[in-house]
Amino acid sequence: MDYKRVAVLGGGSWGTTLAVHLARIGHSVRIWEFFREHAEVMQATRENRKFLPKVKIPESIEISSDSRKMLSNAEIIVTAVPTHVMRATIASMRLPDEAIVVNASKGIENDSLLRMSEVISENAPNLRRKNIGTISGPSHAEEVSRKVPTVLVSAFEESRISTLVQKVFSNEYLRVYHSNDLAGVEIAAALKNVIAIASGICDGAGLGDNSKAALVSRGAVEIQRLGTALGAKSETFYGVAGMGDLIVTCFSKHSRNRFVGEEIGKGRKLADILDEMTMVAEGVKTAKSAHQLMKKTGVEMPILEQMYQILFRDKSPLQAVKDLMTRPLGKEF
Repeated sequence: MDYKRVAVLGGGSWGTTLAVHLARIGHSVRIWEFFREHAEVMQATRENRKFLPKVKIPESIEISSDSRKMLSNAEIIVTAVPTHVMRATIASMRLPDEAIVVNASKGIENDSLLRMSEVISENAPNLRRKNIGTISGPSHAEEVSRKVPTVLVSAFEESRISTLVQKVFSNEYLRVYHSNDLAGVEIAAALKNVIAIASGICDGAGLGDNSKAALVSRGAVEIQRLGTALGAKSETFYGVAGMGDLIVTCFSKHSRNRFVGEEIGKGRKLADILDEMTMVAEGVKTAKSAHQLMKKTGVEMPILEQMYQILFRDKSPLQAVKDLMTRPLGKEF
């Protein structure tokens, strides 16, 4: 194994999990955390009690809010900050020129409609575009941190780099495939969160297994439609980053996005739900971006349209279901 110097940006549950995982393999790992107090507590207690309790952080991992120190000589940088702060985070730092950046955040930026690798590239012009990619798949931090067998995909435009990242992250409980469909992997990762909110609404409203299965399968079709319209490969949406991540996010008790939907399905208001959450449900902001992309491309996405109406126009979920079920009949594909 060619061990690497890795800097992880973000001390949330996923950033901490990836840092712990990479340290276990033998890489030299540092964590940059924006909030100084949180970084100091993690450094002192060797635990992320706020986002990932009861998982020991190896002594070899240094944690600080000093970005210059944490990024010094890093060969690989893992970005695991919320998507809405990715731009400001990257713009505030000087990333090493030759570093490989592995995005681990899932979303599409509002207004610009850029994927996360594009946001990073735009705000770190000193980096080579081919050195910026993503890693994604069905991977709740609560399980990966406890060595539950998990599969991910490393996606970069250049296969040489995606295979390098594949080797850096893989071990006996985390298997990584590689892909050169960066757009497809990032679009799948982002849009599955919107369908997961819809899946939670099914649960909260008590609609049953038939309804949820229909939602997830038709949601997969909508994600593929938009993805291919944006230049992605069709098969990506039925692989690890597509169907794999969609399934786990729509059905897991760990899913924040599914939880948001469940609470909406029970009749609660979105603002009240988000105010009470410690972690970020990326699907809410992504729903707005995806709706803009739908309008821009002219792709038919009836589920996404109804989710936009529920989240941002206060539409009744049951009325949305009725409107979906009474659309004009047609072919499946």
